[in-house]
Amino acid sequence: MIQIECDAILFDLDGVLIDSTACIKRHWQQWAQQQGIDVADIMQVAYGRRTIETIRLVAPHLCAEEEARQLAAVEAADTQGVITIEGAPSLLNSLPMDTWAIATSGTRDVATVRLKHAGLPIPTILVTAEDVTNGKPDPEPYLAAARGLGIPADHCVVIEDSPAGIGAACSAGMQTVAITTTHTHYDLGNANVIARHLSDIHIENGSTCRLAIQIESDKIPSDTRQTLPAAPAPQGD
Repeated sequence: MIQIECDAILFDLDGVLIDSTACIKRHWQQWAQQQGIDVADIMQVAYGRRTIETIRLVAPHLCAEEEARQLAAVEAADTQGVITIEGAPSLLNSLPMDTWAIATSGTRDVATVRLKHAGLPIPTILVTAEDVTNGKPDPEPYLAAARGLGIPADHCVVIEDSPAGIGAACSAGMQTVAITTTHTHYDLGNANVIARHLSDIHIENGSTCRLAIQIESDKIPSDTRQTLPAAPAPQGD
């Protein structure tokens, strides 16, 4: 068991709180067939990235903005195969609303529909594809989430399942807890801590910070900082 103290937890959505892999793959498969693209090439780069950026990588000849808009509209109307990940409801419900946020590569419509379908609360701070100029692995989504909560980046811990998301969090100067939902330990090797399941993570009151994250971990690197310094109280506007 390892414990990390922080003042806020920033979650990815797909692969962390919900499992929408079947739904996502189904829509990418349909789109790939329409465009004459090998879906395997798409899935190699799609995890953790915004749809628009995936399209730019695999089909630079297309209008990525229009293709992404059409895909998002279809996904927002489809919750078949979207599953709540075990432990997500109890974990989120254990957190004060001002200590957590979601930063997802999906659109706001898609994220909201999937959260409601999964029976999960919609956070006060929900950073989506429309809210940033650069998606993961750029740090912008997680920096925006921390800013929205009024918490310094180095007092935040990110829970992720993809290498792109881990890269974004690391670039933002945040500690990272990876879950092997969609990727292997090897793929997630840059994370500070790796757990098998979201249900291996529990939250208690911190001693020096607001939150103490307790993790049944498969990886505890020698350079992991197990306790973050207490953050100053956020200033009012």
